[in-house]
Amino acid sequence: MPEPLTPPSPRTAASLDPRTAGLAALCGVMEKLRAPDGCPWDRKQSLATLWPYLREELEESAAACAEVEAGTLEPDELREELGDVLFNLVFVTELARERGWFSMADVVAGSEAKIKRRHPHIFGDLSAHTPEEVERIWAKVKAEEKAEKERKRARKAEGGAAPRG
Repeated sequence: MPEPLTPPSPRTAASLDPRTAGLAALCGVMEKLRAPDGCPWDRKQSLATLWPYLREELEESAAACAEVEAGTLEPDELREELGDVLFNLVFVTELARERGWFSMADVVAGSEAKIKRRHPHIFGDLSAHTPEEVERIWAKVKAEEKAEKERKRARKAEGGAAPRG
């Protein structure tokens, strides 16, 4: 791995940084943009129309990651690209909230729960001492999650009948 252009400076962990509460403020910006007196372009968007923008920002962020690693791009440019991805995620989540599907709080809580579930060697009673052991645990938990989703879909397709046991 190439050395960064400048040594990293210490940063406050997001869990302790009051600026991270800015996620709520960013969600508020999106709500204002989507409000009846908000931005006509933002109010017009749908999940289908936002997909190309999200994809573009993800691709730009991926490219920026590689360039920062290679030392050919300043980290601030990666930060900016990640902000664009975050805004697009906030936008999509706002559309879901407006439809009553889920909120940003639900997305954050679900992400936290999933990551904790997939790291039982940190948040549970398993142990892993190598990246390979972690990958095996991750794959096993992910397969279990997929099987559970498939069972739920099958029950729903059968009319929501409870499983027999």
